[in-house]
Amino acid sequence: MIDDVSVCIVGAGKMGEALIHGLISKKAIAPSRLFAVDTLLDRCEYVSKKYGIVCDTDVTKLALNSNVIIIAVKPNDVERVADKLRTLLTSKQLVITIVARISSEFLSKILGGEIPVIRAMPNIAVLVGEGMIAISRGPNSSTEHIALAEEIFSSTGKVAIVDEKDLDAVTALSASGPAYIFMIIEALSDGGVTVGLERDISTLLATQTTLGAAKMILETREHPAKLRDMVTTPGGTTVEGLLELEKKKVRAALIEAVIKATEKSRGQLTK
Repeated sequence: MIDDVSVCIVGAGKMGEALIHGLISKKAIAPSRLFAVDTLLDRCEYVSKKYGIVCDTDVTKLALNSNVIIIAVKPNDVERVADKLRTLLTSKQLVITIVARISSEFLSKILGGEIPVIRAMPNIAVLVGEGMIAISRGPNSSTEHIALAEEIFSSTGKVAIVDEKDLDAVTALSASGPAYIFMIIEALSDGGVTVGLERDISTLLATQTTLGAAKMILETREHPAKLRDMVTTPGGTTVEGLLELEKKKVRAALIEAVIKATEKSRGQLTK
């Protein structure tokens, strides 16, 4: 458990709630030291009841009492939130933004002063403690700030420290990636149903197969192509399936998806 640190998550939407759930379920931080802020009263009441934390529509008191403020609002709301925070925060606090397309420099200029800023890009799997979170140093931040951010996020998944210039690619690959994988699992399940499997069995087979394949790569540290060859018998069923994937250009489509999503992320705001 992270000791002596209070965290305020500003924005209790899907990603904000996923972080709250991950931190609470993994017992990374005591509920008494985790706060949330949302503009919707109904949302605050829901979050407070479900997770046993303080959630308020007013950021003022919660931000003042927090060591770390995580901004998890929509990109168009960042400037409004930062304008509010600039009158509340000091250089002894740390601001972490998990907002796509908003640079740490942009945020820092709105906050003003010497407030440390770190940019992070988690994905939705933090909800189940298997997230992928990339973090990068921003203005006024130190190695100690990075270490604190890593400690916070590592409780919800794996953490990689990257240069901020790479975060657009990270957004396209790991932040958007779960949606690609969900589509692949759905398609595999549909394929199983098409050849006669019951839906629940087919979805279980597709899901566990995806999980197992990913775990093999993480634990063996072998190149995916080498592991693929382990499954592929000459003239066998796997070869037939792989040939069809190549004919349909599935590999090229996934590469292009990452490229297009990166280009979209690079259309970020500047100030």
